[in-house]
Amino acid sequence: MHKVAIVILNWNGCEMLQRFLPSVLTASTGEGMAVYVADNGSTDNSVAMLQTEFRDVKLILLDKNYGFAQGYNLALQQVEAEYVVLLNSDVEVTEGWLAPLITYMDANPRVAACQPKIRSWHNKHHFEYAGASGGFIDKYGYPFCRGRIMNTLEVDHGQYDTIVSLFWATGAALFIRRECYFTVGGLDVYFFAHMEEIDLCWRLRARGYDIVCIPQSTVYHVGGATLNKENPHKTYLNFRNNLVMLYKNLPEEDLAFVMRIRCLLDYLAVFSFVLRGAFPNAKAVYNAREKFKEDKEKFQSIRQDNLAKTTMKTIPEQINSSILWAYYVRGKKFFSRLRF
Repeated sequence: MHKVAIVILNWNGCEMLQRFLPSVLTASTGEGMAVYVADNGSTDNSVAMLQTEFRDVKLILLDKNYGFAQGYNLALQQVEAEYVVLLNSDVEVTEGWLAPLITYMDANPRVAACQPKIRSWHNKHHFEYAGASGGFIDKYGYPFCRGRIMNTLEVDHGQYDTIVSLFWATGAALFIRRECYFTVGGLDVYFFAHMEEIDLCWRLRARGYDIVCIPQSTVYHVGGATLNKENPHKTYLNFRNNLVMLYKNLPEEDLAFVMRIRCLLDYLAVFSFVLRGAFPNAKAVYNAREKFKEDKEKFQSIRQDNLAKTTMKTIPEQINSSILWAYYVRGKKFFSRLRF
């Protein structure tokens, strides 16, 4: 069994693999280390290229595109390791990036998962959108990070270089105990892509596990390599999956109130998109809400199971207020200005 298995899920990402896989192989050596690429039924030259240019990489071949969630669930079933790293194909790692993560996790058995500090590959002094220096969430399900609130990305001056507990760790570079991953059910395949790592981390935190950011490890993420932030399909998945996540995990006493407020906020988002002329995105939010209403009953048994296994109804890294209010009304655009 490996100590650490880095698993990169690929779908038609031949160019990304050629660009970033060398850094992973160079900086992730040592006894007990292994690098896998799980191919999600690519139709480009990815598999042939890997077999020719990266023969040391272990290949897991899936028969079709299962999406991020089910793709990783299937791939990790074929990996034997104490720790697994879910690493995006568009991530450049740095020398020694694994050592701080392994050392901390070995010393803290109640920590189920962690992440390195995520900087932008395009602008390497700035934090990157998908994870920055660790993820948090507000009362109504809106995620934000140390170093990134909404679309404001901070310059990294070392202001978030402390190890802290998180609500969620980014799926772009998620270092997790394989046993914990499967104990809580892995990633939810309904999500397909987007928000699935937050949902996974919510289950971990609710059951008493810790999640941390270890900024002594740094990686660089391109971001938006599959779908950019303004893509209507991404908007649809983010809104639909966020609603499902809330329904699955919110305590009974909070569910009705939070869902009423979210309904209002979602239709405000529709109105905002219409004012900007982004009609496909407005329609995507509306369709996401309709799909959630259509499918909600499918998650009733999952919700009851989650609540039955919850040991922490109040999670400290979930603020009991609105990040939208803090950001847009009170002008709190940097994480360091928040108080919770």
